[in-house]
Amino acid sequence: MVSYLITVVLVLVGVAFVTLLERKVLGYIQLRKGPNKVGFMGILQPFSDGLKLFFKEQTFPTYSNFMIYYISPVFLLSLSFSLWVLFPFLVNVYNFSFGALFFLCCTGMGVYGVMLSGWSSNSNYALLGGLRSVAQTISYEVSMALILVCLLIFIFGFNFLDFMLYQYYVWFIFFSFPLFFCWFSTCLAETNRSPFDFAEGESELVSGFNVEYSSGGFAFIFLAEYMNIIFMSLLTCIMFFGCDLYSIKFFIKWTFMVFIFIWVRGSLPRYRYDKLMYLTWSVFLPLSLNYLLFFSGILMFLI
Repeated sequence: MVSYLITVVLVLVGVAFVTLLERKVLGYIQLRKGPNKVGFMGILQPFSDGLKLFFKEQTFPTYSNFMIYYISPVFLLSLSFSLWVLFPFLVNVYNFSFGALFFLCCTGMGVYGVMLSGWSSNSNYALLGGLRSVAQTISYEVSMALILVCLLIFIFGFNFLDFMLYQYYVWFIFFSFPLFFCWFSTCLAETNRSPFDFAEGESELVSGFNVEYSSGGFAFIFLAEYMNIIFMSLLTCIMFFGCDLYSIKFFIKWTFMVFIFIWVRGSLPRYRYDKLMYLTWSVFLPLSLNYLLFFSGILMFLI
């Protein structure tokens, strides 16, 4: 329990510095400095922003469904915390034999938090943002589950630690390169990141499902989103890049994956919504199904 609590605290500190990294990288992409005043090179900026956010006034819309409105951000944050139980420690913490199934359950439950927060605000903009986000998340979960199954059949189990054993000689990315791009695009869509950030399309939905949230409620939604980004980057490194937990290279690869999330945001414009749906149902789904049949056939032939 102590190991898990330490992990959660470190993840929260990591979220703070990921936001700083994002603002710095986006600043240099847009030919400006980014935060550089608070502390040395702006290193204390995330803590300043966090304090300001939590000391802001907490507003409650008069016609909102108060209890659901209040609990939804806490529910989203709790799901993000639950995911970190799967962090593949080698000693002194949980070792899930069915970690992949637990991951799919937690990501599936995230839909309800977004849907309830959008509906309970009793705002047309929040409801539209929530509906678009739910449709997008449910669609991409199908492809994500199939891509995950494609790689799970190589390790003969659901434990993420097994990826370290089965990638000792060769990383899985070398024979599933197209699957990696499908997986990464699905991760972007699942975490509502650009170019798939339709839940928060500012130009047409005024910040989407979280438009009525302020102060702590908004901070919880924000923390949940960035914790999911860090976890999906971790999962990408585990599945495709060797999962060498003993090595510092693992954490360098993990940081690089987080950087790629930010780089994509600074480089690509937002997709059109119908193209987003076409992408998962007509491209990712058939590709992952074909790969699943191909890998299954190869394994049956070898066995």
